Amino acid sequence: MEEIVLTPSDYLAILKRRLWSLVLPLLLVVVVAASVALLMPAIYKSTSTILIEKQEIPSEYVMSSMTSYAEQRIQSINQRVMTSSKLMDLIKRFDLYKELRSKKTIDEIIEKMREDIHFEPVNVDVADQRSGRSVTATIAFTISYEGKDPGKVQRVTDTITSLFLKEDLNVREQQADDTFSFLDDEKNKVRKDLDEYEKKIAFFKRDHIETLPEVFQVNMQTLNTLQQTIERVKENLRSLREREGYLEAQLVNVSPDLEYDDDDEKRLEALKMQMINLKSKFSDEYPDVAKLKTEIEEVEKAVATKKKEKGGVPDNPAYITLSSQLSSTRTDVASVKNQIKDLDVQVQQYKDRIEATPGVEEEYSAILADRNNLKAKYDDLQRKSMEARVAQGLQAEQKGERFTLIEPARRAEKPFKPNRLAIVLIGIVLGLGAGVGYASLREFSDSSFRDPESMVRATGLTVLTVVPEIVTQKDKARAFRKKMVLTAVLVVGGIAAVFLFDMFVMDLDVLWAKILRRIS
Repeated sequence: MEEIVLTPSDYLAILKRRLWSLVLPLLLVVVVAASVALLMPAIYKSTSTILIEKQEIPSEYVMSSMTSYAEQRIQSINQRVMTSSKLMDLIKRFDLYKELRSKKTIDEIIEKMREDIHFEPVNVDVADQRSGRSVTATIAFTISYEGKDPGKVQRVTDTITSLFLKEDLNVREQQADDTFSFLDDEKNKVRKDLDEYEKKIAFFKRDHIETLPEVFQVNMQTLNTLQQTIERVKENLRSLREREGYLEAQLVNVSPDLEYDDDDEKRLEALKMQMINLKSKFSDEYPDVAKLKTEIEEVEKAVATKKKEKGGVPDNPAYITLSSQLSSTRTDVASVKNQIKDLDVQVQQYKDRIEATPGVEEEYSAILADRNNLKAKYDDLQRKSMEARVAQGLQAEQKGERFTLIEPARRAEKPFKPNRLAIVLIGIVLGLGAGVGYASLREFSDSSFRDPESMVRATGLTVLTVVPEIVTQKDKARAFRKKMVLTAVLVVGGIAAVFLFDMFVMDLDVLWAKILRRIS
Protein backbone atom coordinates (compact mmCIF):
# COMPACT_ATOMS: atom_id res chain seq x y z
CA MET A 1 0.00 0.00 0.00
CA GLU A 2 1.20 3.47 -0.80
CA GLU A 3 2.35 5.40 2.26
CA ILE A 4 0.17 8.43 3.07
CA VAL A 5 2.14 11.67 3.55
CA LEU A 6 0.24 14.39 5.39
CA THR A 7 0.80 18.00 4.44
CA PRO A 8 0.39 21.04 6.69
CA SER A 9 -3.02 21.64 5.14
CA ASP A 10 -3.97 18.11 6.18
CA TYR A 11 -2.92 18.78 9.76
CA LEU A 12 -4.89 22.04 9.71
CA ALA A 13 -7.95 20.18 8.44
CA ILE A 14 -7.54 17.57 11.18
CA LEU A 15 -7.24 20.35 13.78
CA LYS A 16 -10.47 21.93 12.55
CA ARG A 17 -12.29 18.58 12.59
CA ARG A 18 -10.98 17.50 16.03
CA LEU A 19 -10.89 20.92 17.72
CA TRP A 20 -13.38 19.96 20.41
CA SER A 21 -11.67 16.59 20.98
CA LEU A 22 -8.52 18.62 21.70
CA VAL A 23 -10.10 21.43 23.70
CA LEU A 24 -12.47 19.48 25.95
CA PRO A 25 -9.80 17.22 27.61
CA LEU A 26 -7.54 20.25 27.94
CA LEU A 27 -10.29 22.24 29.64
CA LEU A 28 -11.23 19.30 31.85
CA VAL A 29 -7.69 18.67 33.08
CA VAL A 30 -6.95 22.39 33.53
CA VAL A 31 -10.19 22.88 35.49
CA VAL A 32 -9.34 19.93 37.71
CA ALA A 33 -5.77 21.22 38.25
CA ALA A 34 -7.04 24.74 38.95
CA SER A 35 -9.63 23.36 41.36
CA VAL A 36 -6.98 21.37 43.18
CA ALA A 37 -4.71 24.44 43.32
CA LEU A 38 -7.55 26.60 44.62
CA LEU A 39 -8.87 24.08 47.12
CA MET A 40 -5.52 23.12 48.64
CA PRO A 41 -4.99 25.10 51.85
CA ALA A 42 -2.27 27.73 51.88
CA ILE A 43 0.71 26.74 54.05
CA TYR A 44 2.84 29.55 55.45
CA LYS A 45 6.39 29.21 56.67
CA SER A 46 8.30 31.39 59.13
CA THR A 47 12.04 30.99 59.64
CA SER A 48 14.52 32.29 62.21
CA THR A 49 18.30 32.12 61.84
CA ILE A 50 20.66 31.42 64.75
CA LEU A 51 24.38 32.10 64.46
CA ILE A 52 26.96 29.86 66.15
CA GLU A 53 29.41 32.33 67.67
CA LYS A 54 32.85 31.20 68.71
CA GLN A 55 34.40 31.86 72.11
CA GLU A 56 35.46 35.50 72.40
CA ILE A 57 38.38 34.89 74.76
CA PRO A 58 41.18 32.70 73.28
CA SER A 59 41.15 29.12 74.54
CA GLU A 60 44.85 29.49 75.47
CA TYR A 61 43.75 31.78 78.30
CA VAL A 62 40.38 30.31 79.27
CA MET A 63 39.35 26.72 78.57
CA SER A 64 35.66 26.17 77.91
CA SER A 65 33.77 23.47 79.81
CA MET A 66 31.86 22.47 76.67
CA THR A 67 33.13 19.12 75.39
CA SER A 68 30.80 18.58 72.42
CA TYR A 69 30.80 20.15 68.97
CA ALA A 70 28.13 22.66 68.01
CA GLU A 71 26.48 20.16 65.63
CA GLN A 72 26.18 17.61 68.41
CA ARG A 73 24.80 20.22 70.79
CA ILE A 74 22.24 21.28 68.18
CA GLN A 75 20.97 17.72 67.86
CA SER A 76 20.97 17.24 71.62
CA ILE A 77 19.02 20.46 72.24
CA ASN A 78 16.70 19.57 69.36
CA GLN A 79 15.76 16.37 71.16
CA ARG A 80 15.16 18.30 74.37
CA VAL A 81 12.96 20.91 72.68
CA MET A 82 11.01 18.40 70.58
CA THR A 83 9.72 16.40 73.53
CA SER A 84 6.02 15.52 73.57
CA SER A 85 5.29 17.60 76.66
CA LYS A 86 6.76 20.80 75.23
CA LEU A 87 5.09 20.33 71.85
CA MET A 88 1.78 19.65 73.57
CA ASP A 89 2.18 22.89 75.52
CA LEU A 90 2.70 24.75 72.23
CA ILE A 91 -0.36 23.12 70.68
CA LYS A 92 -2.54 24.13 73.61
CA ARG A 93 -1.07 27.61 73.93
CA PHE A 94 -1.57 28.56 70.27
CA ASP A 95 -4.64 26.36 69.64
CA LEU A 96 -3.00 24.48 66.77
CA TYR A 97 -4.42 21.66 64.60
CA LYS A 98 -8.03 22.18 65.66
CA GLU A 99 -9.34 20.36 62.59
CA LEU A 100 -7.22 17.28 63.42
CA ARG A 101 -8.17 16.88 67.08
CA SER A 102 -11.41 15.06 66.30
CA LYS A 103 -9.78 12.85 63.64
CA LYS A 104 -6.39 11.89 65.06
CA THR A 105 -4.87 10.96 68.39
CA ILE A 106 -2.64 13.22 70.46
CA ASP A 107 0.47 11.27 69.45
CA GLU A 108 -0.39 11.65 65.76
CA ILE A 109 -0.92 15.40 66.18
CA ILE A 110 2.40 15.74 68.00
CA GLU A 111 4.12 13.76 65.25
CA LYS A 112 2.48 16.07 62.67
CA MET A 113 3.92 19.07 64.49
CA ARG A 114 7.36 17.46 64.50
CA GLU A 115 7.08 17.11 60.74
CA ASP A 116 6.14 20.79 60.42
CA ILE A 117 9.20 21.93 62.41
CA HIS A 118 12.48 21.95 60.50
CA PHE A 119 16.08 22.43 61.64
CA GLU A 120 18.54 23.06 58.83
CA PRO A 121 22.29 23.79 59.26
CA VAL A 122 24.00 26.54 57.32
CA ASN A 123 27.30 25.09 56.10
CA VAL A 124 30.20 26.83 54.42
CA ASP A 125 33.54 25.64 53.09
CA VAL A 126 36.46 27.02 55.11
CA ALA A 127 40.20 26.35 55.15
CA ASP A 128 41.50 24.30 58.06
CA GLN A 129 44.30 26.28 59.76
CA ARG A 130 46.23 23.11 60.66
CA SER A 131 46.00 21.12 57.44
CA GLY A 132 45.17 23.88 54.96
CA ARG A 133 42.46 21.72 53.42
CA SER A 134 38.96 22.86 52.68
CA VAL A 135 36.47 21.55 55.22
CA THR A 136 32.77 22.05 55.75
CA ALA A 137 31.86 24.00 58.86
CA THR A 138 28.47 24.78 60.36
CA ILE A 139 28.30 28.50 61.10
CA ALA A 140 24.55 28.84 61.69
CA PHE A 141 21.27 26.97 61.52
CA THR A 142 17.66 27.84 60.82
CA ILE A 143 14.48 26.96 62.70
CA SER A 144 11.24 27.03 60.70
CA TYR A 145 7.62 26.08 61.23
CA GLU A 146 4.85 25.54 58.69
CA GLY A 147 1.14 26.22 59.27
CA LYS A 148 -2.04 27.70 57.85
CA ASP A 149 -2.20 30.87 59.96
CA PRO A 150 0.78 33.17 59.24
CA GLY A 151 0.40 34.95 62.57
CA LYS A 152 0.44 31.74 64.58
CA VAL A 153 3.27 30.39 62.44
CA GLN A 154 5.40 33.40 63.33
CA ARG A 155 4.58 33.19 67.04
CA VAL A 156 5.24 29.44 67.16
CA THR A 157 8.59 29.91 65.40
CA ASP A 158 9.55 32.66 67.86
CA THR A 159 8.57 30.44 70.78
CA ILE A 160 10.52 27.44 69.49
CA THR A 161 13.54 29.68 68.87
CA SER A 162 13.29 31.05 72.42
CA LEU A 163 13.06 27.52 73.81
CA PHE A 164 16.09 26.53 71.78
CA LEU A 165 18.19 29.49 72.96
CA LYS A 166 17.05 29.05 76.54
CA GLU A 167 17.82 25.35 76.46
CA ASP A 168 21.27 26.05 75.02
CA LEU A 169 21.97 28.57 77.78
CA ASN A 170 20.74 26.14 80.43
CA VAL A 171 22.82 23.30 78.99
CA ARG A 172 26.00 25.39 78.91
CA GLU A 173 25.49 26.80 82.41
CA GLN A 174 24.48 23.40 83.79
CA GLN A 175 27.52 21.72 82.26
CA ALA A 176 29.80 24.45 83.62
CA ASP A 177 28.21 24.13 87.09
CA ASP A 178 28.34 20.34 87.04
CA THR A 179 31.98 20.40 85.94
CA PHE A 180 32.96 22.77 88.73
CA SER A 181 30.92 20.87 91.34
CA PHE A 182 32.44 17.54 90.32
CA LEU A 183 36.00 18.85 90.35
CA ASP A 184 35.46 20.67 93.64
CA ASP A 185 34.01 17.53 95.28
CA GLU A 186 36.87 15.42 93.98
CA LYS A 187 39.35 18.02 95.21
CA ASN A 188 37.81 17.96 98.70
CA LYS A 189 37.90 14.14 98.78
CA VAL A 190 41.55 14.12 97.79
CA ARG A 191 42.25 16.86 100.36
CA LYS A 192 40.77 14.66 103.10
CA ASP A 193 42.86 11.68 101.95
CA LEU A 194 45.91 13.93 101.82
CA ASP A 195 45.27 15.11 105.39
CA GLU A 196 45.02 11.50 106.52
CA TYR A 197 48.38 10.75 104.90
CA GLU A 198 49.90 13.83 106.56
CA LYS A 199 48.73 12.50 109.94
CA LYS A 200 50.04 9.07 109.07
CA ILE A 201 53.43 10.52 108.17
CA ALA A 202 53.48 12.54 111.42
CA PHE A 203 52.69 9.43 113.50
CA PHE A 204 55.27 7.42 111.58
CA LYS A 205 57.93 10.05 112.22
CA ARG A 206 57.02 10.12 115.89
CA ASP A 207 57.29 6.33 116.18
CA HIS A 208 60.52 6.12 114.15
CA ILE A 209 62.12 9.44 114.95
CA GLU A 210 65.53 7.80 115.63
CA THR A 211 65.60 5.59 112.49
CA LEU A 212 64.30 7.95 109.78
CA PRO A 213 66.38 8.34 106.63
CA GLU A 214 66.78 12.02 107.45
CA VAL A 215 68.76 11.21 110.61
CA PHE A 216 70.88 8.44 109.05
CA GLN A 217 73.91 10.72 108.59
CA VAL A 218 73.48 12.07 112.11
CA ASN A 219 73.40 8.53 113.48
CA MET A 220 76.52 7.63 111.51
CA GLN A 221 78.37 10.72 112.73
CA THR A 222 77.25 10.09 116.30
CA LEU A 223 78.36 6.43 116.07
CA ASN A 224 81.79 7.49 114.83
CA THR A 225 82.01 10.04 117.63
CA LEU A 226 81.06 7.41 120.23
CA GLN A 227 83.62 4.95 118.91
CA GLN A 228 86.31 7.62 119.00
CA THR A 229 85.21 8.52 122.53
CA ILE A 230 85.46 4.86 123.59
CA GLU A 231 88.99 4.68 122.25
CA ARG A 232 89.94 7.81 124.20
CA VAL A 233 88.29 6.48 127.37
CA LYS A 234 90.05 3.12 127.02
CA GLU A 235 93.33 4.96 126.60
CA ASN A 236 92.49 6.88 129.75
CA LEU A 237 91.66 3.58 131.51
CA ARG A 238 95.04 2.15 130.57
CA SER A 239 96.72 5.25 131.99
CA LEU A 240 94.75 4.96 135.20
CA ARG A 241 95.68 1.25 135.57
CA GLU A 242 99.33 2.09 135.10
CA ARG A 243 99.01 4.82 137.71
CA GLU A 244 97.25 2.39 140.03
CA GLY A 245 100.09 -0.15 139.69
CA TYR A 246 102.65 2.54 140.22
CA LEU A 247 100.92 3.79 143.38
CA GLU A 248 100.56 0.29 144.72
CA ALA A 249 104.28 -0.30 144.23
CA GLN A 250 105.11 2.97 145.96
CA LEU A 251 102.75 2.28 148.80
CA VAL A 252 104.42 -1.05 149.50
CA ASN A 253 107.76 0.63 150.15
CA VAL A 254 106.31 3.23 152.53
CA SER A 255 105.60 2.44 156.16
CA PRO A 256 102.26 3.70 157.47
CA ASP A 257 103.86 4.69 160.82
CA LEU A 258 106.74 7.01 161.29
CA GLU A 259 108.11 5.42 164.55
CA TYR A 260 107.01 1.92 163.84
CA ASP A 261 109.68 -0.34 162.28
CA ASP A 262 109.17 -3.97 162.78
CA ASP A 263 110.79 -6.95 161.19
CA ASP A 264 107.40 -8.46 160.41
CA GLU A 265 106.43 -5.31 158.49
CA LYS A 266 109.58 -5.34 156.45
CA ARG A 267 109.23 -9.02 155.93
CA LEU A 268 105.59 -8.47 154.74
CA GLU A 269 106.71 -5.88 152.25
CA ALA A 270 109.40 -8.16 150.98
CA LEU A 271 106.94 -11.01 150.66
CA LYS A 272 104.54 -8.77 148.69
CA MET A 273 107.25 -7.71 146.33
CA GLN A 274 108.18 -11.34 145.90
CA MET A 275 104.46 -12.16 145.27
CA ILE A 276 104.28 -9.47 142.56
CA ASN A 277 107.28 -10.95 140.86
CA LEU A 278 105.91 -14.49 141.04
CA LYS A 279 102.45 -13.48 139.70
CA SER A 280 104.07 -11.84 136.74
CA LYS A 281 105.57 -15.24 135.87
CA PHE A 282 103.22 -17.90 137.28
CA SER A 283 99.52 -18.43 137.95
CA ASP A 284 97.83 -18.58 141.34
CA GLU A 285 97.89 -22.42 141.31
CA TYR A 286 101.69 -22.51 141.20
CA PRO A 287 103.02 -24.12 144.49
CA ASP A 288 105.47 -21.34 145.31
CA VAL A 289 102.71 -18.73 144.78
CA ALA A 290 100.27 -20.61 147.02
CA LYS A 291 102.97 -21.12 149.70
CA LEU A 292 103.98 -17.47 149.54
CA LYS A 293 100.32 -16.39 149.76
CA THR A 294 99.90 -18.45 152.96
CA GLU A 295 103.06 -16.98 154.44
CA ILE A 296 101.89 -13.43 153.56
CA GLU A 297 98.55 -14.08 155.29
CA GLU A 298 100.34 -15.24 158.49
CA VAL A 299 102.61 -12.20 158.46
CA GLU A 300 99.65 -9.86 157.79
CA LYS A 301 97.82 -11.33 160.76
CA ALA A 302 100.84 -10.76 162.95
CA VAL A 303 101.25 -7.19 161.67
CA ALA A 304 97.53 -6.53 162.09
CA THR A 305 97.68 -7.79 165.67
CA LYS A 306 100.52 -5.48 166.43
CA LYS A 307 98.74 -2.56 164.78
CA LYS A 308 95.60 -3.29 166.69
CA GLU A 309 97.56 -3.21 169.83
CA LYS A 310 98.96 0.11 168.69
CA GLY A 311 95.66 1.61 167.47
CA GLY A 312 95.76 0.77 163.61
CA VAL A 313 95.89 4.40 162.42
CA PRO A 314 98.80 5.21 160.10
CA ASP A 315 100.62 8.46 160.89
CA ASN A 316 103.07 8.58 157.97
CA PRO A 317 102.08 11.57 155.66
CA ALA A 318 103.73 9.95 152.63
CA TYR A 319 101.81 6.76 153.21
CA ILE A 320 98.56 8.69 153.68
CA THR A 321 99.12 10.68 150.44
CA LEU A 322 99.93 7.61 148.38
CA SER A 323 96.97 5.75 149.89
CA SER A 324 94.68 8.66 149.05
CA GLN A 325 95.96 8.90 145.47
CA LEU A 326 95.59 5.15 145.08
CA SER A 327 91.99 5.27 146.30
CA SER A 328 91.17 8.17 143.94
CA THR A 329 92.77 6.34 141.04
CA ARG A 330 90.79 3.21 141.78
CA THR A 331 87.61 5.31 141.91
CA ASP A 332 88.50 6.85 138.53
CA VAL A 333 89.12 3.39 137.09
CA ALA A 334 85.68 2.23 138.25
CA SER A 335 84.10 5.38 136.82
CA VAL A 336 85.86 4.94 133.48
CA LYS A 337 84.73 1.32 133.31
CA ASN A 338 81.11 2.39 133.88
CA GLN A 339 81.56 5.08 131.24
CA ILE A 340 82.83 2.49 128.76
CA LYS A 341 79.83 0.31 129.51
CA ASP A 342 77.46 3.25 128.89
CA LEU A 343 79.27 4.12 125.68
CA ASP A 344 79.06 0.50 124.51
CA VAL A 345 75.31 0.55 125.15
CA GLN A 346 74.97 3.78 123.15
CA VAL A 347 77.07 2.38 120.32
CA GLN A 348 74.84 -0.68 120.14
CA GLN A 349 71.75 1.54 120.13
CA TYR A 350 73.05 3.59 117.18
CA LYS A 351 74.09 0.42 115.35
CA ASP A 352 70.55 -0.91 115.80
CA ARG A 353 69.16 2.39 114.48
CA ILE A 354 71.44 2.30 111.46
CA GLU A 355 70.52 -1.33 110.73
CA ALA A 356 66.79 -0.52 111.03
CA THR A 357 67.02 2.55 108.76
CA PRO A 358 66.72 0.70 105.37
CA GLY A 359 63.49 -1.03 106.42
CA VAL A 360 62.08 2.17 107.85
CA GLU A 361 63.18 4.04 104.72
CA GLU A 362 61.33 1.56 102.48
CA GLU A 363 58.12 1.91 104.45
CA TYR A 364 58.56 5.66 104.76
CA SER A 365 59.24 6.00 101.02
CA ALA A 366 56.05 4.06 100.21
CA ILE A 367 54.01 6.38 102.42
CA LEU A 368 55.71 9.44 100.93
CA ALA A 369 55.10 8.16 97.38
CA ASP A 370 51.40 7.75 98.09
CA ARG A 371 51.30 11.18 99.70
CA ASN A 372 53.15 12.77 96.76
CA ASN A 373 50.79 11.11 94.27
CA LEU A 374 47.83 12.44 96.19
CA LYS A 375 49.47 15.87 96.36
CA ALA A 376 50.03 15.86 92.58
CA LYS A 377 46.43 14.76 92.04
CA TYR A 378 45.21 17.45 94.42
CA ASP A 379 47.25 20.14 92.67
CA ASP A 380 45.92 18.99 89.29
CA LEU A 381 42.32 18.99 90.56
CA GLN A 382 42.82 22.40 92.14
CA ARG A 383 44.13 23.76 88.83
CA LYS A 384 41.25 22.21 86.91
CA SER A 385 38.77 23.45 89.51
CA MET A 386 40.06 26.99 89.09
CA GLU A 387 39.77 26.62 85.31
CA ALA A 388 36.22 25.31 85.73
CA ARG A 389 35.41 28.30 87.95
CA VAL A 390 36.70 30.64 85.25
CA ALA A 391 34.74 28.70 82.60
CA GLN A 392 31.69 29.02 84.82
CA GLY A 393 32.10 32.79 84.81
CA LEU A 394 32.72 32.64 81.07
CA GLN A 395 29.37 30.96 80.52
CA ALA A 396 27.59 33.22 83.00
CA GLU A 397 28.80 36.32 81.12
CA GLN A 398 28.12 34.61 77.76
CA LYS A 399 31.66 35.03 76.53
CA GLY A 400 32.08 31.42 75.35
CA GLU A 401 30.71 29.62 72.33
CA ARG A 402 27.01 30.42 72.11
CA PHE A 403 23.96 30.58 69.87
CA THR A 404 22.85 34.09 68.89
CA LEU A 405 19.60 34.98 67.14
CA ILE A 406 20.59 37.13 64.14
CA GLU A 407 17.34 36.99 62.19
CA PRO A 408 14.06 36.57 64.08
CA ALA A 409 11.00 34.98 62.54
CA ARG A 410 8.87 37.26 60.37
CA ARG A 411 5.23 37.06 59.35
CA ALA A 412 4.96 35.34 55.95
CA GLU A 413 3.39 37.54 53.28
CA LYS A 414 2.65 34.73 50.83
CA PRO A 415 2.16 30.99 51.17
CA PHE A 416 5.16 28.71 51.20
CA LYS A 417 3.14 25.98 49.53
CA PRO A 418 1.33 24.78 47.51
CA ASN A 419 2.84 26.24 44.33
CA ARG A 420 -0.47 26.90 42.65
CA LEU A 421 1.01 28.17 39.41
CA ALA A 422 3.15 25.03 39.07
CA ILE A 423 0.09 22.86 39.67
CA VAL A 424 -1.89 24.72 36.98
CA LEU A 425 1.02 24.65 34.53
CA ILE A 426 1.37 20.93 35.07
CA GLY A 427 -2.39 20.65 34.49
CA ILE A 428 -2.07 22.57 31.23
CA VAL A 429 0.73 20.31 30.04
CA LEU A 430 -1.21 17.21 31.03
CA GLY A 431 -4.38 18.67 29.41
CA LEU A 432 -2.55 19.31 26.17
CA GLY A 433 -1.22 15.77 26.22
CA ALA A 434 -4.69 14.38 26.95
CA GLY A 435 -6.29 16.52 24.20
CA VAL A 436 -3.72 15.56 21.60
CA GLY A 437 -3.99 11.92 22.54
CA TYR A 438 -7.79 11.92 22.47
CA ALA A 439 -7.94 13.82 19.15
CA SER A 440 -5.34 11.50 17.61
CA LEU A 441 -7.26 8.45 18.79
CA ARG A 442 -10.48 9.69 17.24
CA GLU A 443 -8.77 10.69 14.02
CA PHE A 444 -6.95 7.40 13.45
CA SER A 445 -10.01 5.35 14.40
CA ASP A 446 -12.19 7.23 11.84
CA SER A 447 -12.47 5.20 8.55
CA SER A 448 -14.47 7.76 6.51
CA PHE A 449 -13.10 9.40 3.32
CA ARG A 450 -12.43 13.12 3.43
CA ASP A 451 -11.27 13.63 -0.22
CA PRO A 452 -11.35 11.79 -3.63
CA GLU A 453 -7.67 10.88 -3.39
CA SER A 454 -8.27 8.92 -0.20
CA MET A 455 -11.05 6.94 -1.86
CA VAL A 456 -8.92 6.23 -4.94
CA ARG A 457 -6.02 5.02 -2.73
CA ALA A 458 -8.35 2.90 -0.67
CA THR A 459 -10.52 1.32 -3.47
CA GLY A 460 -8.44 1.64 -6.62
CA LEU A 461 -11.53 2.97 -8.44
CA THR A 462 -11.82 6.22 -10.37
CA VAL A 463 -13.93 8.98 -8.79
CA LEU A 464 -16.36 10.34 -11.42
CA THR A 465 -17.67 13.38 -9.57
CA VAL A 466 -17.68 15.10 -6.13
CA VAL A 467 -20.90 16.33 -4.52
CA PRO A 468 -20.18 19.60 -2.63
CA GLU A 469 -21.28 20.06 1.02
CA ILE A 470 -24.72 21.61 1.28
CA VAL A 471 -24.72 24.21 4.11
CA THR A 472 -28.19 25.06 5.46
CA GLN A 473 -29.25 27.84 7.79
CA LYS A 474 -29.28 25.33 10.63
CA ASP A 475 -25.67 24.42 9.90
CA LYS A 476 -24.69 28.05 9.88
CA ALA A 477 -26.40 28.62 13.23
CA ARG A 478 -24.60 25.58 14.69
CA ALA A 479 -21.25 26.89 13.41
CA PHE A 480 -21.99 30.30 14.88
CA ARG A 481 -22.74 28.77 18.28
CA LYS A 482 -19.51 26.83 18.16
CA LYS A 483 -17.57 30.02 17.47
CA MET A 484 -19.30 31.76 20.38
CA VAL A 485 -18.52 28.89 22.71
CA LEU A 486 -14.91 28.87 21.58
CA THR A 487 -14.70 32.61 22.07
CA ALA A 488 -16.16 32.21 25.58
CA VAL A 489 -13.68 29.48 26.33
CA LEU A 490 -10.82 31.70 25.24
CA VAL A 491 -12.11 34.57 27.36
CA VAL A 492 -12.54 32.31 30.37
CA GLY A 493 -9.06 30.93 29.77
CA GLY A 494 -7.60 34.44 29.67
CA ILE A 495 -9.33 35.39 32.90
CA ALA A 496 -8.15 32.13 34.47
CA ALA A 497 -4.59 32.90 33.38
CA VAL A 498 -4.83 36.30 35.09
CA PHE A 499 -6.15 34.66 38.23
CA LEU A 500 -3.39 32.07 38.15
CA PHE A 501 -0.80 34.82 37.93
CA ASP A 502 -2.42 36.48 40.93
CA MET A 503 -2.27 33.19 42.84
CA PHE A 504 1.42 33.00 42.10
CA VAL A 505 2.24 36.47 43.38
CA MET A 506 -0.18 36.97 46.28
CA ASP A 507 -2.05 35.32 49.09
CA LEU A 508 -5.18 33.30 48.40
CA ASP A 509 -7.28 35.55 50.65
CA VAL A 510 -6.19 38.59 48.67
CA LEU A 511 -6.95 36.71 45.47
CA TRP A 512 -10.49 35.93 46.53
CA ALA A 513 -10.98 39.55 47.48
CA LYS A 514 -9.88 40.62 44.01
CA ILE A 515 -12.19 38.02 42.46
CA LEU A 516 -15.14 39.36 44.42
CA ARG A 517 -14.30 42.91 43.45
CA ARG A 518 -14.09 42.01 39.76
CA ILE A 519 -17.34 40.11 39.88
CA SER A 520 -19.13 42.99 41.59
